[in-house]
Amino acid sequence: MRGARSAKWVAGAVVVALSATACGGGGSSNDGKNDGIVSMEIGEPQHGLIPSNTYETEGGEVIAALFTGLTQLNANNEVENDLAASIESPDAKVWTIKLKDGYTFHNGEKVTAQSFIDAWNYGANQDNAQETNPLFSHIAGYADLNPGPEKKVATKEMSGLKAVDDLTLEVTLDAPFSAFPTQLSFAGFAPLPKVFFDDPKAFEEAPIGNGPFKMDGKFEHNDHISVVKYDKHPNAKSIEVKGVNFKIYSNADTSYKDLVAGNLDIQDTIPTSGLATAKTDLSDRYIEESDSGVGYIGFPLAYNKSFQDVKLRKAISMAIDRKAISEKIFLNARMPADDFISPIIPGYREGVCGDACTLNPTEAKKLYKESAGLPNDTLELSYNADGDHKAWIEAVANQVQQNLGIKVTVKPYEQFQGILNDLGDKKLQAGFRMGWNMDYPHMENYLAPIFTKKAIENGSNYAGYVNEDFEKLVKKADEEPDAAKAQKLYQQADDILLQELPYIPVYFYKLNAGYSDKIKSLKIAGGEVLWDTVKLS
Repeated sequence: MRGARSAKWVAGAVVVALSATACGGGGSSNDGKNDGIVSMEIGEPQHGLIPSNTYETEGGEVIAALFTGLTQLNANNEVENDLAASIESPDAKVWTIKLKDGYTFHNGEKVTAQSFIDAWNYGANQDNAQETNPLFSHIAGYADLNPGPEKKVATKEMSGLKAVDDLTLEVTLDAPFSAFPTQLSFAGFAPLPKVFFDDPKAFEEAPIGNGPFKMDGKFEHNDHISVVKYDKHPNAKSIEVKGVNFKIYSNADTSYKDLVAGNLDIQDTIPTSGLATAKTDLSDRYIEESDSGVGYIGFPLAYNKSFQDVKLRKAISMAIDRKAISEKIFLNARMPADDFISPIIPGYREGVCGDACTLNPTEAKKLYKESAGLPNDTLELSYNADGDHKAWIEAVANQVQQNLGIKVTVKPYEQFQGILNDLGDKKLQAGFRMGWNMDYPHMENYLAPIFTKKAIENGSNYAGYVNEDFEKLVKKADEEPDAAKAQKLYQQADDILLQELPYIPVYFYKLNAGYSDKIKSLKIAGGEVLWDTVKLS
């Protein structure tokens, strides 16, 4: 995801992307121990480095370093103003955003209200096929930029965006949406410089951002992405790190070995193989905290009729031993999932999934027999191999095979981008592993971007799931100005998902990260490193 690492789809088995065999990129992190340059593990991003086209954790980490948005998450996963001096609205529909002065892009161009307007119009235009397109859907005029497949876009601007002056942006939504300032913390709402529109394809290989770091060279695919501190950024003095080498791995075990050996400085997800020894290997440099991610088994409901029977999906869910997976596979570095909403998000309800998320082989087998079943009583589960998912997916496969009496096979994709691309192209016919990390800390972000109708073509509804009652509840909750009442409406929408299980929640992520002795301390929020919290040894 992004989405989110701001929501986003999560590549790794633990929040943020996992990877491993370093394909190169930068050498040992201890070459010049106090040079201020740190290395961090990521996987290969799905696309080039454009904020509105980055909806997964790999590219998201880099985008967060290169761009500064209007709001941001702090170390407590709370939203606070960043480039915005103030965000105010009398009715949650018309928002006035005052920008702080003094921000420039890395080429010296001043960041203005128009910088945001141009970027958002580009991201919202269906012709540009940006991954985060649906996040702009609350803005008035979004529908004009998204008339539908094979229909021509008649305008290039959303009517709800207006630059009052260089430092004042007025945003009119199509209906009240009280979570709008929270949503703005997602990197897809970052501004873009004028040069982007001259050649977007070239830009994505060497982006010019407005963040605390700027590119040092180009995006070296399957190898590394290097950035250096942008000294003219208003917050530059608060950042000790002088540069970051994002080393691209394709195997989590290799990256962990590099971390322990001192050849990698930051790994925001410890692989399964390292969980048993991480506290010993890293001592006080090991981080274990609650996080926002949810791990699922998903189904392409609209593209494979075999999965459309809810009894079948519930049978599979009740055949999964979540407790065993959390304890035996992840050594308690995960928690059994009992909701579609993460426990760190206001509105989460403990145990709300009930029987559907509780192991019960007898009832599961009964439900399977009552359902239409699967062709040849065979289930295939796909997963991305660069994310350290092999062990838990194989465990799920064995559990379902044993508890339902059917054949279950697994199919690995080499990289996360491969499974995302096949899902986006509606080619994948099997069940699939998926993980969602918040874009912003709000219940809406666990519902609308994944399960609403508009997210099928412009979003992350890879199931093709449609439920009109769900749609109405989400819309009503979006427009409810009272936060407590809105939360109850979102919970009612969540209840529909729990009844129908378009995806099966399997586990909640914990943040299991580590860093080298080159670093004294750091914080991670929303799946992304907060670079102003990184203190060097």
